Amino acid sequence: MVKHIVLFKLKNDIPDEEKNIVMNKFKVAIEALPTKISVIRKIEVGLNTNPDEAWNIVLYSEFDTLEDVKLYACHPEHVAAGKILADVKENRACVDYEF
Repeated sequence: MVKHIVLFKLKNDIPDEEKNIVMNKFKVAIEALPTKISVIRKIEVGLNTNPDEAWNIVLYSEFDTLEDVKLYACHPEHVAAGKILADVKENRACVDYEF
């Protein structure tokens, strides 16, 4: 099994109200993916509520194999969900590890 964890930091110059709208839209889109992408074993999106931390969003997901992570990453529904953050994302960090 593989855990796929991604952190997103949004641009600082975006108003908080707009950030919240975009983050919630992203959360809904990502958490709807298991019905569309069969290789997802578990997925959730957390929105940071601590203003003292740098990262705004965490995506946690589980897959059987790294190949399944790659299939998910290229899937058109995932690509569309990722575009929700395209104009507001400043940075992204990712870790994939076996457990």
